[in-house]
Amino acid sequence: MKNRNFCCLLMATLFSIGLITSCKKNSAEPDGTPSITPTTTATRDELTKDSIFLYTKELYYWNASLPTYEAFKPRTYTTNESELYALTQYSIDPSTGKAYEYLSGYNEPKYSFIDYLSTSGKVSVVNLKADVNGTANDYGFSVMYNTTNDLRVKYVYPNSPASTQGLTRGCRITSINGRTALTYSSSMVSFLNDAIFGTKASVSLTFIDLTGATKSVVVTSSTYNVNPILFTNVYTVGTKKVGYLVFNSFTNNVSAALRSVFANFTTQGITELIVDLRYNGGGYVSTATDIINLAAPVAQNGNTMYTSYYNSYLQNITSAQRKASVLSHQPLLDAGGNIQNFTTGTNGKYATYADLNFSATAADNIEKFAKLGSLNLSRIYFIVSGSTASASELTINSLKPVIDIKMIGETTYGKPVGFFPIRIDKLDLYVPEFETKNQLGVGGYYAGLTVDKQANEDLTKAWGDETETLLGYALLYSRTGSFVTTAAKTASLSATSTTMPDRLSSTEIKAVTESLDQIGIKGMIMLPEKKF
Repeated sequence: MKNRNFCCLLMATLFSIGLITSCKKNSAEPDGTPSITPTTTATRDELTKDSIFLYTKELYYWNASLPTYEAFKPRTYTTNESELYALTQYSIDPSTGKAYEYLSGYNEPKYSFIDYLSTSGKVSVVNLKADVNGTANDYGFSVMYNTTNDLRVKYVYPNSPASTQGLTRGCRITSINGRTALTYSSSMVSFLNDAIFGTKASVSLTFIDLTGATKSVVVTSSTYNVNPILFTNVYTVGTKKVGYLVFNSFTNNVSAALRSVFANFTTQGITELIVDLRYNGGGYVSTATDIINLAAPVAQNGNTMYTSYYNSYLQNITSAQRKASVLSHQPLLDAGGNIQNFTTGTNGKYATYADLNFSATAADNIEKFAKLGSLNLSRIYFIVSGSTASASELTINSLKPVIDIKMIGETTYGKPVGFFPIRIDKLDLYVPEFETKNQLGVGGYYAGLTVDKQANEDLTKAWGDETETLLGYALLYSRTGSFVTTAAKTASLSATSTTMPDRLSSTEIKAVTESLDQIGIKGMIMLPEKKF
């Protein structure tokens, strides 16, 4: 997120310009909000809370529902997080009667979050839920219950500390830091969260791998390059070749590797593709656009892929409102992460977010198909779950109108909105700022994208195992044109063969996933880039 240049500029100017904006009268506030007249003196924390309110008031996709500064009183909140949560609960989804950002069982927003910065100007590993910028500093694996008494590794990043200690998907964990009683409960989830996703330097594990061997290891947290391509393969299905890609995060360092994978698929002559996004909570829109263009038909070149829509205030912002906007203090960096001189712009010094065109009809907000490579597909299968979110959903929704799509697994997370970072002193603020819709104008999937075949995954199988339930259904459809199985075939598709009494309910699975998916992000990040 190009924090270095932001930090250098904003640490020097934000409190003399940017945060002071939150303490002055503003005659061009959105939606007719009365002028702000806070107290004349304020602490640094109070000014930060003012800025969180003002940026949200202008940028938030549902900003029309927010109260005035005087009514909201941002400085009365004890933490930035409590303020952000309060701000995100005003906007009601008419289909549910609850806030768009309501998350059952949690006192945090469904979409919005805050990232804090270390003294070096980089995002703090402690506070960041996920690093989609190419590196991470953690153990590099995640877990989930296959049944209430069966805790499994669900994925491991290549070259991560967990990978070097021999952990793979499907390993059964039998001991964590000496604790062998790991049966599912809310207190156990808290224990796992602290042991695996907390701040500890290491974790001691005993596990049984897929060969049946028992191993005891110590995994030490360290920095590694994130490779979100967890597995690829090509299957022969009758006379067809079917590619398989397990893709875990839309990082900003993976485009070249993706092109190589798709080039290999082309060389091997695949005509159908299985894209496994079951744990992919999103990341960079630019990476999603690459995948879409790699998979899309060449005939779509020049047609609309998706359009980004901002709130009504931003779409119709006047020149006077731009000059009064807090966005005039957010630098718009060039492709190299540098400040762009722009003396004829809104603030007369450098290009800022206030200089962007937020209209839905602007070319900057309409992404067009531009085919990458020469892969020619007739069908794409997407394996998804409740963890499949944002950039993953954007990928699926954008391809739906242009190619035959089949979805297998569970209804996705439901995040058709995205954001770009707003730097406020020592933090980056992320709130939904735009919604995307495909070339048919379809978006708004706040309840998630529904599947063609609902099924539960089998965590006891390695990536690529044809008997793994979700992959098995994709290959079955490729072979027969149907998800219907015979009694003999059903035995290998565990989701339909047996109802296990000790399996977690769908509600429990969602709750555990939400708690234990700490190294996964549910976000759609778009960095506005325009040369001035």
